[in-house]
Amino acid sequence: MFGAAPCAVDVKDGKVVRVRPLHYDSKYDPKDFNPWKIEKNGKTLEPLMKSVPSPFSLAYKKRVYSPNRIKYPLKRVDWDPKGERNTQNRGISKFVRISWEEATDIIASEIKRIHQTYGPLAILVQGDGHGECKFVHAAHGCPTLLLDKMGGFTQQVRNPDSWEGWYWGAKHVWGPGLIGMMNPAENIVKDICENSDMVVVWGGDPETTPWGFRGQFASRLCFFWSDIGIKQIYICPDVNYSVGIHADKWIPILPNTDAALQLAIIYTWIKEGTYDKEYVETHTVGFDKVKAYVMGEEDGIPKTPEWASKKCGVPEWTIKALARDWAKKRVSIGHYFGGGMARGPYSHEPARLEVILLGMQGLGKPGVHQAQIAYQGMPKNILATGSGHLGMFQSLAQTPEGERLLKPHKTTPTPWGKQLIPKTLIEQAINNPPINFWGTGGHEVPTTDQFIKYTYPLPPEEGGTEIHMIWTDTPCRITCWNCGNDIANTMRSPKIEFIVAQHPWLENDVLFADIILPVNTTFEIDDIVPCLRDGDSFQSVLLMKKAIEPIGESKSDYEAVCEVAKKLDMFDEVTGGKSNEELIRAVFDGMGFNKLISWEEFKEKEYYVIPVAKDWDKTPAGLYKFYKDPEANPLPTPSGKLEFYSESLAKYFPNDMERPPIPKWIEKGETHDERLSSKRAKVYPLLVMSNHGRWRVHAQCDDISWTREIITCKVRGFDGYMYEPCWIHPKDAEKRGIKTGDIVKVYNERGAVLCGALVWERIMPGVISIDHGARADFIIPGKLDRGGAINTIAPEAIISKHCAGQATSGFLAEVEKVTPQQMEEWMRKYPEAFNREYDPASGLRFNAWIEGDREK
Repeated sequence: MFGAAPCAVDVKDGKVVRVRPLHYDSKYDPKDFNPWKIEKNGKTLEPLMKSVPSPFSLAYKKRVYSPNRIKYPLKRVDWDPKGERNTQNRGISKFVRISWEEATDIIASEIKRIHQTYGPLAILVQGDGHGECKFVHAAHGCPTLLLDKMGGFTQQVRNPDSWEGWYWGAKHVWGPGLIGMMNPAENIVKDICENSDMVVVWGGDPETTPWGFRGQFASRLCFFWSDIGIKQIYICPDVNYSVGIHADKWIPILPNTDAALQLAIIYTWIKEGTYDKEYVETHTVGFDKVKAYVMGEEDGIPKTPEWASKKCGVPEWTIKALARDWAKKRVSIGHYFGGGMARGPYSHEPARLEVILLGMQGLGKPGVHQAQIAYQGMPKNILATGSGHLGMFQSLAQTPEGERLLKPHKTTPTPWGKQLIPKTLIEQAINNPPINFWGTGGHEVPTTDQFIKYTYPLPPEEGGTEIHMIWTDTPCRITCWNCGNDIANTMRSPKIEFIVAQHPWLENDVLFADIILPVNTTFEIDDIVPCLRDGDSFQSVLLMKKAIEPIGESKSDYEAVCEVAKKLDMFDEVTGGKSNEELIRAVFDGMGFNKLISWEEFKEKEYYVIPVAKDWDKTPAGLYKFYKDPEANPLPTPSGKLEFYSESLAKYFPNDMERPPIPKWIEKGETHDERLSSKRAKVYPLLVMSNHGRWRVHAQCDDISWTREIITCKVRGFDGYMYEPCWIHPKDAEKRGIKTGDIVKVYNERGAVLCGALVWERIMPGVISIDHGARADFIIPGKLDRGGAINTIAPEAIISKHCAGQATSGFLAEVEKVTPQQMEEWMRKYPEAFNREYDPASGLRFNAWIEGDREK
């Protein structure tokens, strides 16, 4: 819905031949854009006149024409809605081609049966997450347009997967923020450039993560910081792509041990008196309690650099040097979302401690911010002033078509279904109901939601029932969420009588469906997309005209739902009687673009660049108003100040030792035991780091043949298979007889994943790194994966007992070399897994899972 880096698509003879950056000035005079400018030390940062898409965006035609595209509707061969359903064979048995007529008849019949037998809330909608840029034909959530008008549904609530620590932790220090991260954040890009001496990039990689959301502008910004003399310190276990280019100093740290380093920095500042005492006195509450814990008055253990070094692997002299250098400078902390430091067990603790670090040095003063690097804080356009770009969507919501247009999209950030299950607790809800949980995990809910206890299922008198059907348009939970093996095994439960998936590609959770609907890509539809996130030179709106005809029999997500609606006599209710062009026009008018350009001119030019506000540079940066006068400009916390100690956590969870009122170092708890001090570490002695992927966006783009040729994307094994890379330090590799190119097994008690070894010093000793999001390719479903889907062996537990987030980085595992003899044994035992059609260039193939005539 928010768009990404806009592109132009060249088509010849009905086929895509090239994807290229959109040149903003190709149809407009750049002067009309009111281009912004930031200057420092004789250097200038100003917008480019073209977008800067990621490599996989420019290669997206390979995704569109992937040999794994679903060409037509499918039914699992041994699933009979009127007989044996064989749920135990999901993910194992193949599929047969059926018609749209038969597929929609079955889906409509199953919806009626489920409603009559159990009630509407027995249908779980998995309609959230990241997807292609579409608006009318929303990539996620369209089934809600139908089911909401038929009595409701159970909603899978997407947890804040890239913001876990901030959401469950930082909210309790500075208020809701933007999914827990600092907000407001207006103009912090300009302010950091002008006033910061140093940026500490903690667990982030601005040369990678922004690619899937707004392209490569963040890279330009980091280069500019270097040009104007802003020191960049990177704290992370790996020499990631930004470290290799931008870092003045790399501080390697063991995964999920950031809290120890943070506590030692606080200790040094307190001991040496180098924090902003006046600010702490006037802008914060609870510092005395934090001080007592850090200095050892509470538990007898001072959190010294020596203490921290043993926990996090950072030498004590490095900790002291960092703390002292930081105290002398104006420092902002940079991220792009959370990275590994905010996605592990107990990640709310380092997130809270980060806010305390910033608060101790005067958060909000010029040059002192938390920055999602270029994701927020860019110059505002003339429509986004005041309430920001979200205000444009609020304006759309007030129009007659607003509810229809926004309903599918709100399934990602908002818990609005009648019955709710957090995405991290689906398996527990199916296997061991009833379940209780605190807070829905919805992105756009107040902090107080975390103090509400929810129950699944709801009481029968409220329509509550267990789920017995799943309708998914976000089928990547196996590779992107917690303990994918548990997900795979649970989808075979006989409780789940019917699963329907709609998706463009035959991958991951789709293989566990009973009926599959083929969905087309953004190149195959007419739609409109406002590209309104910060992070590009300009913000814009695109009229996306169909570039090519749909592949095979595919339809858009919206059209697929409409086909089902026809069989239920609900078509008019779903469409509201509006055509596709009328809905596109409603977006254009409802968001206010008609105030800037006529519909006729927009249709002719197909894009519009929203001018920058004339007074964009006058908006105070970040939390500057709070810094200047905390009484007149309070934070949205109970006290109005930074709450180093949370009275609310103390009140609602007085006995929670995993998320206490002040942030602490949690060695282990009832939820997790993933430290090197664990007895488990004797068997699984390595810590797994799992980043956002360099060459894909979560589970998307893993089949682009051009990027798969890069060794950091795939490693060719001795069997010709292209394996997901496993970064391992030479010292750890030597102990295990592993060399670059070897096939390795990464495993713990939750299962095993095969990868290709990449032996180098870009990862610190004691750590292995495997990017999350590779497509699962099970040898033994739910136990052994060949595709490199590392989340299949991540902890099944939530980040702590009252926080239903995912802990998918910083967990224990072991690595061993796979010999040809071991591979031959698997081939003998599981021939069907190795006999599936496979293309090393692009990976998995649609034909591998189809029985019968594939073309008719």
